Amino acid sequence: MKSARLLNRREFNGLCGALGSFVASSGALALDAATAVALNGTAQTVKFRDGAAVPAVGQGSAGLGQGRHPAAEEEEALRTGLSLGMTLIDTSGDYGAGRSEELIKRVIAGQRDRAFVVSKVEADDVTRGAMARACEASLTRLGTNYLDLYLLHWPVSNDHFPEAVAGFQRLRAASKIRSWGVSNFSVRQMEDLFRIPQGDRCATNQVPYSIGDRAIEVTYCHGASSMVCR
Repeated sequence: MKSARLLNRREFNGLCGALGSFVASSGALALDAATAVALNGTAQTVKFRDGAAVPAVGQGSAGLGQGRHPAAEEEEALRTGLSLGMTLIDTSGDYGAGRSEELIKRVIAGQRDRAFVVSKVEADDVTRGAMARACEASLTRLGTNYLDLYLLHWPVSNDHFPEAVAGFQRLRAASKIRSWGVSNFSVRQMEDLFRIPQGDRCATNQVPYSIGDRAIEVTYCHGASSMVCR
C-alpha cells in the first residue's frame, strides 16, 4: 500500500483537468464549483441585496494558524484555493487569537484584489462598545484597509441589535467594510433584526452547511426559528 502524500498545486490542477476531460466524455460525474472554475476560469458568484457580487465557493480558516500543521502548508492550501477560484476566505479575530488572520495576510499579500475577505466581530465587542477597535485589529492582522464582509460571529440579545447595526453602519460609512452581516442567527432572530432601523442592510446570515452538517436543509425549509448554528 502506498503512503499518502499531499499534492502540490500543479499536480492538483492536473488532476482537476483530467477529471474534467473524463466528465466531458462520459457524463458520469458532476463537476463541483471549484473544479468548474479551474476548467473554465469563470468564478461562480451570488449577489447581495446591495448588488455586491460574492464568490459562491470559499475557504474557511477556523483551524489554521494554531500549529496543527506547518504554516507553509496551510498558506499553500489557501493559495491553491485562490488559484482554483475559491476566492472567498472566511476568518475571525477569534480564530487562534488572531493568528488565522495573520496567516491569511501572508496569503493575500500582493493579490488582495483577488480575494473576498470575510472576518467577524464577537458579541462581547458589540456589548462593550468595541466594534471599531475589533475591526481595526482585524484589518491590521490581515494587512488590508477594508473587509469585503464583516459578520457578527454570534447573536447578541435583541436589546443590543440597534448598537450592532449602528456599529456596522459606521464602519461601512468609514469604508472599513463593504458589507456586513450576521452569523448563527435563527429565523426568529433574523426577523427581529430586520425590524430594527437599517437592520435590513444586513447582507447575509452565515450558517453551517457541509457534508457532515446538513441540518439547515430541514430547519429552514420548515421555517423553524430555534436553530443554533456553529
